[in-house]
Amino acid sequence: MQLIAWSIPGFIVFILLEAWVARRRGAHIYRLPVALSDMACGITSQLFNLLIFGLGVAAYAAVYAWRGWDLDPSSAWTWLFGLLAVDFMYYWWHRASHEVNVLWAAHVVHHQSEDYNLAVALRQALLTHFTVIPFYLPLALLGVPPLVYVVAKSINTLYQFWIHTELIGRLGPLERVLNTPSHHRVHHAVNSQYLDRNYAGILITWDRLFGSFELERERPVYGITKPLRSLNPLWANVHYFFDIARLTAAASRWQDRLRAAFAHPGWRPDRSPEPPLDPGVLQARLAHPYDVRAPRGLTLYILAQAVLGVPLTMYLLIESTVLAPGVLLFGILFVGLSTVTWAGLFERRPWAWPVELVRLAAGVAALYASRA
Repeated sequence: MQLIAWSIPGFIVFILLEAWVARRRGAHIYRLPVALSDMACGITSQLFNLLIFGLGVAAYAAVYAWRGWDLDPSSAWTWLFGLLAVDFMYYWWHRASHEVNVLWAAHVVHHQSEDYNLAVALRQALLTHFTVIPFYLPLALLGVPPLVYVVAKSINTLYQFWIHTELIGRLGPLERVLNTPSHHRVHHAVNSQYLDRNYAGILITWDRLFGSFELERERPVYGITKPLRSLNPLWANVHYFFDIARLTAAASRWQDRLRAAFAHPGWRPDRSPEPPLDPGVLQARLAHPYDVRAPRGLTLYILAQAVLGVPLTMYLLIESTVLAPGVLLFGILFVGLSTVTWAGLFERRPWAWPVELVRLAAGVAALYASRA
């Protein structure tokens, strides 16, 4: 099943539509470098999953062989149970990913953007492909067939795309049951009353049941408490691990050194947790989000590379099972490296053009070799 891959054109259409509607309303919700960084994180995440050969699905299938009983994949009840069970386990993985430091280090990528729009939905991490696996394996033991699991997980992911927007307000009675844009805006905010709230995938019912629900009242300020201030998708995926390493080094007791990886992200050794961001800091974050400016020609060049990178990503995802391993690996590295150079070129890093020229030369050489 390639539901996510085939959905990519729809993602792009709705992102463009949202940007157009926002412009008509006079709302400035998109900044091109940041939106491309969000897309870069999504591209690298999907390509990394190819690189690890869909480890999550393979692990699920292996555990499924040890299931206690069978659920009929032709039964509607099996599909309904699968959808509910996947959503339930997603809630607990998502909650743990905000409450356990090493899991937050993997998941933090999705929360780094200081904008909130449909492009942010594409901002996914590399290492969550590993951290999510144990949370879904109990469903294999319960007999949820792999096909049902894969489709239900894809539906869960696709559902969450539309809730990443500021253009949709409250939705009345639906807010009682479903995760909505209003509920999810709370989840992405760093306002003190919004931290660690609204973990739901599809059903907000889980948050209401387990005490993690918060209603949207004041304007959310998005991002993470310590802003990333970078567009680089690779740095986005590793930066918090360095924070954990510094936290470990700062601990004076060996117990705290062991605890650093598994404590709540707000925990600090030998002192009280860091206080919530005060209103003045929140207002400053709203007024001065991280942004970069680039000459028009350079911006158009990067945009052209992005326009090329999206269909190439889709092609690699769909054709991964029939491409020769060497071709697939080259494609993953070629497209993945392009997302890093987008960031480097926008941020005027000295290494960016040399790396980009090497990447382009490798692409030309590969095209020449394929025709030889």
